[in-house]
Amino acid sequence: MKLLHAHFLLAIMILGVIGCGAPQNQKETKEGKVSTLNSRVETLPYYGDPSFTPQWLAPHAKELDNFHRISAFSLLNQEGETLRTEDLRGKIYVADFFFTSCPGICPKMTSNMALLQEAFLEDPKVVLLSHSVTPERDSVPVLRAYAEDKGILAHKWHLLTGERQQIYSLGRNDYFIEEDLGVEKDVDDFLHTENFVLVDGNLHIRGIYNGLNKSDINQLIADIQTLKKEG
Repeated sequence: MKLLHAHFLLAIMILGVIGCGAPQNQKETKEGKVSTLNSRVETLPYYGDPSFTPQWLAPHAKELDNFHRISAFSLLNQEGETLRTEDLRGKIYVADFFFTSCPGICPKMTSNMALLQEAFLEDPKVVLLSHSVTPERDSVPVLRAYAEDKGILAHKWHLLTGERQQIYSLGRNDYFIEEDLGVEKDVDDFLHTENFVLVDGNLHIRGIYNGLNKSDINQLIADIQTLKKEG
């Protein structure tokens, strides 16, 4: 329900712009690759709680001083390098949660994240983060092998491992990544979701998307283009 809720107002704006003759943002080629044109909306909402109720604020609004941000973290990527929150300041990034041995939704999520890698390959401002929800199994060497197998480029797409409690807290308390609102969970309850989260250069959440849905991936690419215009 929260995906529908989060995109309802955005969808209204998009339909209004299209009705005025604005071009489509992206198209899918015969090879299944995604290309982008111009963004369809001037600004994206902000999200500050698990309900994903959109807050329509100006990028420099005073209310953002105390608005929800992704909290400090320190994790290792597939190259054994430490990635910290401050490394993402000024960048736009997409976050998801996966595990390398997942036989279900993860391969499709990885394939769709690869479309984002391709779309923004030459753009250093856009990066991708995939957090392992089985960090005790997904060591740095395991993540490196997975990256090599999937064509994941370390300078663009970080596969992250580290302390399980930190990763699960980020997923549930910072990214609000799960669907079941109001259900109390702890680190022993497995975290598994298909959602992708869009975060801006000030560590504010600006969108949530179904990582299994190609239309949502197309919309995500368009929304990243919109964020880039905020400067």
